[in-house]
Amino acid sequence: MFRILDAVEAVKLIGDNAVIGLNSFAAIGNPEKLHDAITKRFRETGHPKNLTIISSSGFGLLDPDRGAEQYIREGAVGKIIASHYGTMPIVRKLVLQDLFEAYNVPLGPMSHAIRAQAGGHDAYYTKLGLGLFVDPRVEGPALNSISHDDSLVRLVEIEGEEYLRYRLPAPDVALIKATSVDANGNVSFENEYCSIDALSLAQLTHRNHGKVIVQVDRLRSDFRRPRDVMIPAALVDAVVVYPQDENNEVFGTLSGDIHVPSTHMEYWYSRLEEENAKVGYERDDLVSSIIGRRAADELRPGDIVNIGIGIPEKAAKFAAEKGILRELTLTVESGGMGGLPAGGRQFGAMIGAGSISDMSMQFDFYDGGGLDRCFMGALEMDRFGNVNAHRSADYYAGVGGFCNITAATKNVIFCMAFSARGLTVSQEDGKVRIEKEGSIPKIVENVRGISFSGQKAVENGQNVLYITERCVFALRPEGLALVEVYPGIDKQKDILDKLPFEVIDEVGR
Repeated sequence: MFRILDAVEAVKLIGDNAVIGLNSFAAIGNPEKLHDAITKRFRETGHPKNLTIISSSGFGLLDPDRGAEQYIREGAVGKIIASHYGTMPIVRKLVLQDLFEAYNVPLGPMSHAIRAQAGGHDAYYTKLGLGLFVDPRVEGPALNSISHDDSLVRLVEIEGEEYLRYRLPAPDVALIKATSVDANGNVSFENEYCSIDALSLAQLTHRNHGKVIVQVDRLRSDFRRPRDVMIPAALVDAVVVYPQDENNEVFGTLSGDIHVPSTHMEYWYSRLEEENAKVGYERDDLVSSIIGRRAADELRPGDIVNIGIGIPEKAAKFAAEKGILRELTLTVESGGMGGLPAGGRQFGAMIGAGSISDMSMQFDFYDGGGLDRCFMGALEMDRFGNVNAHRSADYYAGVGGFCNITAATKNVIFCMAFSARGLTVSQEDGKVRIEKEGSIPKIVENVRGISFSGQKAVENGQNVLYITERCVFALRPEGLALVEVYPGIDKQKDILDKLPFEVIDEVGR
């Protein structure tokens, strides 16, 4: 039987050395009041300590003074296993200081491992990740010098073929954010943007005889249909009720409370951008807009598409402006299909989603080649067409769902600036001018880590484009080819002279 507790009492269920399964998607779905209570308890007592956090799709609120970052940076955590570190500005740098063990495992295999292990399987086996950074023969998932857990990802052979085996520690505690709980303890997600791995995580934790703690907005006494229940009462141990202060109609379009027809997507997207600007998160620079507008030209009526975080978000915006959004089905890793992916702090949600499934089911669709096209960001690209999307020189962003999405999609479009840190451009009458080059080149001889393999893409017959603010490259069996130069750009001075390797020049043929 579940108990209703305040947050302070609920986190006393977490012991030292506990493995915490955290159900969140980057900056959304975080059970913030539970994180605050853990921080308070640790500051007052020094417990719980030496925690391990497992989060398939990452966590963090883009603010080191909120959420789990508080107690992580103060020393309560000894190990983090996650696909994405991008919304933890302090933690992603602390990783390099060897203050705790840290591992980066692709999102799809983590989600599927949670589901598989909940079902009694020893691990999840897949070819996804072979030849990429997570492959133990390449780098493995460890992010720093003190991370030596080789049980997370192992190379195995099954009937003469190579696979990677992904196995996660079983959670002692699951922390989940939901909307409401009824008198019997059944939990529903009606106001949440996504359910992520909630049910599988609760099942796995229950199988391990652990505790499932759910933060909800309200108690609900009225009858609901059984299909509305996401986590049944039998799996729930404790519920923390904390009403939400935020009641904004913009966010109602993300939960589905407000229906948004395709004709109104652009309006609501602009409203959401205004909300993000209020809290200091906005991405409206000319470089991103040039890339996003060109990327949107690759969309075709009838496409089923995934659009990644960062610059690729602009492709969705310009698709709406071009009026072709109603002819597309856009998706996000967290489970949404049909609608317009939200950007900024709400990445992972969809404006006017047609449906929202569990995340593992979304990755079933992605792994099966269900996408026609994907638009992804890139930190680096090299002469082989390899892409690094998970680590820079001074921090780890994490790979998220990038590996799954790019491995099985027929048409892969990378959206990236030619250089970073200081790049300034102008555009007038459709002509682009490079006013100042960035100090960090993004097209390099060899990438720091392989998130996407150009060789495997060629073997798989994928069509791959790399769209920048000045030109477009394509991956050919013989190597990289320059296929388009924008008006106003000097091909030799602005492109070829700045490359550390030769490319096939197809411009002007």
